[in-house]
Amino acid sequence: MPAVSSHGLNARVTRGPLLLGGTTLLTVLVILSGRAMLRSQHTPITPLLSDRQLWSHYRWSSNPEQRREAALMLAVRSSESPQRRRRLLGGQGWGPAPLAAVALKQQALTARSLGLEREEQQHWLDLLRRFPTAAVSADARYHLADRQPQLREELLRLQPAHPAALAAAAELPDDADQAMIQSSALHLARWGANWPGAERLLRKACGAISGEALEQQQRLQLAAALAELGDGRSAELCLQGTPLAAPQALTIGRALLRGDKGQQQRGETMLLELAKDHPDSQEALESAALLSEPLRPKQALIDALPDSLQKRSADVAAARVRLGGGKGGLSVLNRWPDHPASWQLQWDLARTALLSGQWELARSWLTAIPAEQLPSPLRARQQFWLGMSEDKLGDNNKARQIWQKLTKEQPPGYYTWRAQARLGAGDLPVLSGDNLSDATKSVRVNAERTWSPLASGSSLVDDLWRLEMNQEAWETWRSTGDNADPSPQELLLEGRLRLGVNDHWTGLDRLWKANLRIVSPDCKTLHLLQDSLHPRPLQSQFLEASEQEKVRLELLLAVARQESRFSPGVASPVGAVGLLQLMPTTAAEVAGEELSTDDLKDPGRNAVLGARYLTGLLERWQGNPWLTVASYNAGPGAAGSWLSAELNHDPELWVERIPYPETRIYTKKVLGNVWAYLNNSSGTDRCTE
Repeated sequence: MPAVSSHGLNARVTRGPLLLGGTTLLTVLVILSGRAMLRSQHTPITPLLSDRQLWSHYRWSSNPEQRREAALMLAVRSSESPQRRRRLLGGQGWGPAPLAAVALKQQALTARSLGLEREEQQHWLDLLRRFPTAAVSADARYHLADRQPQLREELLRLQPAHPAALAAAAELPDDADQAMIQSSALHLARWGANWPGAERLLRKACGAISGEALEQQQRLQLAAALAELGDGRSAELCLQGTPLAAPQALTIGRALLRGDKGQQQRGETMLLELAKDHPDSQEALESAALLSEPLRPKQALIDALPDSLQKRSADVAAARVRLGGGKGGLSVLNRWPDHPASWQLQWDLARTALLSGQWELARSWLTAIPAEQLPSPLRARQQFWLGMSEDKLGDNNKARQIWQKLTKEQPPGYYTWRAQARLGAGDLPVLSGDNLSDATKSVRVNAERTWSPLASGSSLVDDLWRLEMNQEAWETWRSTGDNADPSPQELLLEGRLRLGVNDHWTGLDRLWKANLRIVSPDCKTLHLLQDSLHPRPLQSQFLEASEQEKVRLELLLAVARQESRFSPGVASPVGAVGLLQLMPTTAAEVAGEELSTDDLKDPGRNAVLGARYLTGLLERWQGNPWLTVASYNAGPGAAGSWLSAELNHDPELWVERIPYPETRIYTKKVLGNVWAYLNNSSGTDRCTE
């Protein structure tokens, strides 16, 4: 028998274990890669993903829904390349899911931008045929109405609150007949009085309403819509003697109070008559609140209100306390501790005591309503001044405890800044100068993408928000109709949606109202509100202005937020224009040349000129932020006349002594914004379970 090679024997003996080990290793690798693939299939598509990550999901995900979501988000991010959008959206309108309807709409709009008329029409027809009740079918009806006029009436009837329906109602030719003008105006009065072009139609319809059966109701509806727009005078003219129902009387009376002296008097009369005619109604309570609103309300108006209404109105009770110099204030605060009228009364009484140095009295007013019953901004104010009162009364340890708790529980703002300053840690950085380059460079480098879920209650709206389709999310939510009396949570939702479509003017207004109505919010809601209230739109323009004029970016954002709510086209009644609300004469002086209104509405130009003006104010006041901000609102001359030693040791009291209420509030708001922008770190990591 031939000898057995030891080499051959070893080979045969070890091949089995090696093969087994290799198979095991391969199996492990397959399992691990399979798990990774499964995890990738379940990775939610959100705005936090990069384009590269989205592209990977779009190309390689085994989940067709995820591939579609990735395609939709990539299409949103490809807005400047219609051809790329067309390729991404191709074939994404499959199936019965709501996102299929959205994909068809986006395909139609993309084809339209490329001038592909037949392709566009086909997509609209497919959308209307397959998804006749979807919110986006309103756009199909709108765009197909040129060839099928009956679709316009169908749109207004079936989807009256959708932006497409409001646009169809407002876009009437100048030669439209009176019946169509009247119909469109009434539609807008009911569903969207603030829609662009609505005001012109409302006025036009008011001048020529015909018919007897619905004439009074029509006039009431149109007049109320004009009043909602703040045009009390046109609302009065529209009525032409029509008897007022309580809701319309309240709306028109409120608008008249904002007019000239004659209109104010007529508004007061209208609201008083409403209160007398319907004393048990909610409208009567709101009328009483309006008549009680001024810091020094009119005694005769308060006395003329029905006794039963006076007894149940917190606003009337608060007004009587003001008229009586504070007498009876404690009983009002105890009876209505959760009413906004009591919150304001508490501050008015405490502020009077603070300014007169009556610290014990101030403390008693500040503790009359428990902090837990106040919204976050009012709680922060209460707690700061409570700490100040304790400090002035000699109990520095208690003051520090109050301030430390305040800075821990409340998000960054004016009163947390002042509390930290009182604790020795609230210094602002230098706001102008040559040493700001590192700060602006850091902003450019650390400009991370941030995002928070919407939680709207509608899965489709939430999905659209998650896919960065903010316009679609807003239109879908808006199509359900306006809520006449939104809850604080609905105000928060609407505010976020409006910011998402760059309507910062209305969005920030809704968010601030929510902030003043949500009591004891959970941590996530509190910080979500804070982040939403301090957005950073037009970042590139503000960064360029900051770098060019050597002024701190956060100061520019803080001023723009307060001046224009980041709305480049806004103009004030006195003529200030643009992001930083520059008066034309001031802008011309700073620019060294005459500027047109269009020049001032250009966000980049306005930001640079506003930054230059702020730099000059900072130089004038040696970098003092209090005088700089007060000067921006009231003028350097006025601010200079308020100089006192108190500014150095008690600047919070100095601000409260500013004689112009607008400037007093403005100074606190802007400086609070600065602190918020300097210290905000977006994300829910600040809230621990």
